[in-house]
Amino acid sequence: MESFMDLMGGFQTALTPTNILMCFLGVFLGQLVGVLPGIGPSAAIALLLPLTFGADPTASLIMFAGIYYGAQYGGTLTSVLISVPGESSTVMTSIDGYQMALKGRAGAALGIAAIGSFIAGTISVLGLTFLAPPLAEAALAFGPPEYFALVVLGLMALAAVSGGSVVKGLGAGVAGLLLATIGVDPYSGTMRYDFGQLWLLDGIEFIVLTVALFGVGEVLATCTTATERPVAEVKNVLPTRDDWKRSQMPIVRGSLIGFLVGVLPGTGATMASFIAYIVEKKVSKHPEEFGKGAIEGVAGPESSNNAAAAGAMVPMLALGVPGSGTTAIILGALIMFGLRPGPELFTQNSTLVWGVIASMYIGNVLLLILNLPLAGLFAQFLKVPYKWLYPPILALCIVGVFSQANSLEDCWLLVAFGALGWAMKRFDWPAAPMILGLVLGPMFESSLRQSLTISHGSPEIFLTRPISLALIVCAVLFVTVPVVAHLMGKKTSAPAGGCA
Repeated sequence: MESFMDLMGGFQTALTPTNILMCFLGVFLGQLVGVLPGIGPSAAIALLLPLTFGADPTASLIMFAGIYYGAQYGGTLTSVLISVPGESSTVMTSIDGYQMALKGRAGAALGIAAIGSFIAGTISVLGLTFLAPPLAEAALAFGPPEYFALVVLGLMALAAVSGGSVVKGLGAGVAGLLLATIGVDPYSGTMRYDFGQLWLLDGIEFIVLTVALFGVGEVLATCTTATERPVAEVKNVLPTRDDWKRSQMPIVRGSLIGFLVGVLPGTGATMASFIAYIVEKKVSKHPEEFGKGAIEGVAGPESSNNAAAAGAMVPMLALGVPGSGTTAIILGALIMFGLRPGPELFTQNSTLVWGVIASMYIGNVLLLILNLPLAGLFAQFLKVPYKWLYPPILALCIVGVFSQANSLEDCWLLVAFGALGWAMKRFDWPAAPMILGLVLGPMFESSLRQSLTISHGSPEIFLTRPISLALIVCAVLFVTVPVVAHLMGKKTSAPAGGCA
């Protein structure tokens, strides 16, 4: 009942003209960046961060959240129409969605994706409404050791699932933590790792690194690989009665799978869509249709990736642990606005939190209104040559970073980290853990120092407190389980290879 009353207060905040406009702007931009392959919600939010510096935190976060879950459907357009996933979370959609398009049923695929995303988004936001507050209430018992363990869990989880190699993910996370130490020691006041440069005393700005890795780096990495492909025509976007009958349960299952997977720190919408597709193929009475245009292969993954976007907000808001790379950037935005992510948000900034949650209900309605009648119009953006898009994006990166602090040195850092971002993309090193390491670096350092002060220098404090121990065990499992599974897979496949 208390959550319901808080939600009603959130609607009062979200339904103001300014916040409705920001919600609409967010879901609209999310659609656009989802449509354009290589430009995802992470890059879009990173590019907009400098423009929201000093703005109203609630309105800005409503827009960022809208970009996040709006991009999930935007990526569907490219997956269905040209078999190029605009988002990694729509890779599974392209398998059957594009086959439906080749059969002249692109409209039905986009329509069921829009309806499924709306239903899944509503279900997951309901889960966010009732699950986040209890988590926040339980987390009020957290002390420095628990916060240290949470940071470790967030870094380990994101490192484990954000790329093909756990070692690369951990390396990127540690690099982010090291970057966070540049500047002035918060306890002793001494200068460290400034290399004699006074402008480094303020440290590496989150905005500079984020815009460089997700903006400049992505542009440099994708501008040479973009190819023009024919676009399928979009006709009737309303699914038939048979389509709806076959899609009902996949939408429900995908919604539940997406939300539960999204709640787990570091998993995200991509993993949710993979699991949903596998489940639908397993339970289907006609698994042979999958890969040839089965509408269940669109409904399940599309529902799951949208539900996972809202699910990823649960650990970010309630615990301060991002559920995906994009929520890691939103987490950084919270810190930029002077807010402390975690349980305190629900007690000290309840208006902001419930305003954002309520806006997600409104945003899902706006997405449905946008998607059904305007799917064909959005598809036209795919015909814009890529070479026309990248110069203005790079210009926006430079202007945004310079205007944030009027610092030319930040622009040089942008160039350097942009080149690093390109190299990381080229050699398959994940950027999200590095961003998260920089964002959580101060919390990591302060909670570690406070914990060791409390225990008089003994690290046993992290293992003798139940919550801290549980979080550290989870963090270890995130790293070790994929490694063990990989080794076991090698052992079981070795005899088969020998017999062959």
